Amino acid sequence: MINREWHLLSRPVGWPKAEDFALVEAEVPTPGEGQVLVRNKYLSVDPYMRGRMSAAKSYVAPFELGKVMQGGAVGEVVASNAEGIAVGDHVLHFFGWREFAAVDAKNAVKVDPDTAPLSTYLGVLGMTGLTAYAGLLRTASFKEGDSVFVSGAAGAVGGQVGQIARLKGASRVIGSAGSDEKVKLLVEEYGFDAAFNYKSGPVAEQLREAAPDGVDVYFDNVGGDHLEAAIGQLNRDGRIAVCGMISVYNSTEPAPGPKNLARLIQTRGRIEGFLVSDHYDLQPQFVQDVGPWVASGELKYRETVVEGIENNLEAFLGVLRGDNTGKMIVKL
Repeated sequence: MINREWHLLSRPVGWPKAEDFALVEAEVPTPGEGQVLVRNKYLSVDPYMRGRMSAAKSYVAPFELGKVMQGGAVGEVVASNAEGIAVGDHVLHFFGWREFAAVDAKNAVKVDPDTAPLSTYLGVLGMTGLTAYAGLLRTASFKEGDSVFVSGAAGAVGGQVGQIARLKGASRVIGSAGSDEKVKLLVEEYGFDAAFNYKSGPVAEQLREAAPDGVDVYFDNVGGDHLEAAIGQLNRDGRIAVCGMISVYNSTEPAPGPKNLARLIQTRGRIEGFLVSDHYDLQPQFVQDVGPWVASGELKYRETVVEGIENNLEAFLGVLRGDNTGKMIVKL
């Protein structure tokens, strides 16, 4: 059997190009002692992967040139040399960008396809969901009655942030997105109080109109003009949680910082970055809170599904372009 897998051939400069990658055929690996062989069924592509394609020092090691890349994946165990995981079990692991993966059992988490669709363990019930939960409730110290602004609000993380804020008693939830269709989704399906298309005019002006009484919490997925606009509308003791800055991921020159940082002195505002990996202790509480909301339909989610390992790269580029609504998933 052949195992197709994506390799990084060269480190992209600016926007990633097709020639920076290759879809390579390899042998299906044989699981060693304490390992399981997983036939991947769903793969995750996420904005943070762009950082791992560069050699710059970051919070996680860069992808190695000439070797298969990594990412979240969920699949079925087809061979097992490990106790506690049997053939036919389904597991979540971090060896995506390939069809088959030999995974140490200690790095595989069993999931139940009868409890929730397998793809949700990569999104609403997975790392992106926990990112939203931890960033809003812990990093941004959200409390009932807060007014919340979320950028990239139609994405996998942003959409969940806004809904959790609403379910936890926010006074007002505002979102930005990149199309009128996504704006409609935020208001009509996700229950945001207001939303705007950032391509339709200056973000600062649109945010002032959507949040005339200011914002207490800003959840930043975009950076750039969104961050500057949020600082401009921040209320006294406002908090900004920086999850990502997708607007500058492909920049070849350092991006300018917000011109109005001095306003944080006036508002006594706080801005703090975070990584979901620092907050895995919240996982039990996250599942306890969010699981029933998903089951009842109180918290809604969308997935953009791309078929086939051969389209994994295009799906990733689509995330950087903002093509997805909700979580971008590759189905094998």
